[in-house]
Amino acid sequence: MNLPVKFAFRYLFARKSYNVINLISGIGVAGMAVGTAALIIILSVFNGFNELVADSLSHAKANLVVRPATGKVFVPDSTLLEELRADERVLRLSGVLEEQVFVSYEGRQSLARVRGLDETAQEESPLKQHIIDGEWSFGLGDVPYCIAGAGLSHSLGLNPRFVTPLEIFYPSRTQQVNMANPAASLRSAKARLAGVFSVNTDLDARLLLVPIGLIRELLEYDSELSSLDIWTKPGTEDALQEELSTKLGTSFRVLNRVQQDESLFRMMRYEKLAIYLILIFIVLLVAFNIYSSLRMLIIEKQEDAGTLRALGAPEAMVQRIFLWEGWLMSLLGMVIGLVLGVLVVWAQQRWGLVSMPGNFVVSAYPVVLKASDILWTVLGVAGIGFLMALIPSRRP
Repeated sequence: MNLPVKFAFRYLFARKSYNVINLISGIGVAGMAVGTAALIIILSVFNGFNELVADSLSHAKANLVVRPATGKVFVPDSTLLEELRADERVLRLSGVLEEQVFVSYEGRQSLARVRGLDETAQEESPLKQHIIDGEWSFGLGDVPYCIAGAGLSHSLGLNPRFVTPLEIFYPSRTQQVNMANPAASLRSAKARLAGVFSVNTDLDARLLLVPIGLIRELLEYDSELSSLDIWTKPGTEDALQEELSTKLGTSFRVLNRVQQDESLFRMMRYEKLAIYLILIFIVLLVAFNIYSSLRMLIIEKQEDAGTLRALGAPEAMVQRIFLWEGWLMSLLGMVIGLVLGVLVVWAQQRWGLVSMPGNFVVSAYPVVLKASDILWTVLGVAGIGFLMALIPSRRP
């Protein structure tokens, strides 16, 4: 340990001549500790909610989705389908036909995103686990059934125990619109509600699941698909995505779960960055106590500084002593805050100390501690502490 650091440690833990310096120093260290702990805790809570969103999307989104680069639909290549079904990394493969439609039930109307599922998706879709009313069924004999999100079901007054079918409308792709009677160009289909699912607010409010044959008849398609959904074994999606992208070329897009909802995940990253910057700004305001404490300490230690100069110490060495003194106060508060923050996050993960209000999918606030958050917290707090120590130390 070099001489300036030794002097700084001595000044940091020694009792000052004026109690006000001790008080301000204590407030500065405590403020840095609270700010650091707040950064760790709040960022961890934000990570927890992000994990909840990603987990909810995983119940409705396949690991990989193949979509046409241009246009809405495509005819799948039979050779590609056979290769994917034979691939050991692929757990299941399903075709989806999806479109925005107009739905009506007993005088209530709404827009919905109807998704036609093939037999594989009907049998093995993860949404099957999220039925909250009715049952998971897509038909009885020749009568088609549908599954609606909880929000959509509520807005239309749907109930699985009602026998009146839901009407689905979509403009004909093959007929010209009659301007005198536009409704005549609408095609319609009917399906009875079999069940209601609930995953998240967005999907619950707009998603309607129907047999793929029903939506193909409504949209006047034969074998076309909107997307090819691929469910893969854990850890294999990246390699498979790269292979499919190379094989299919620029005519198709192969998207992972993040890319399927890129705008949502981008927004969450921006929100987390905004929270980090706000908390760092609060730490900056608190760090002015470090500045004030160091200025007062420099005034108190002017005699010591003069003695060091008389003994031949260069001016840069005197400045480094006070620089280290101020920075050590910040680092001490940062270390205390890191320990407190990590302990609080660990306790919340283990015991769920703070409960979620109302009826939520989890009983306690979710928290996920990430090493990257600790790193950015250390860099931000240490950087602010260094700046608050550097400014007054330049004029000892």
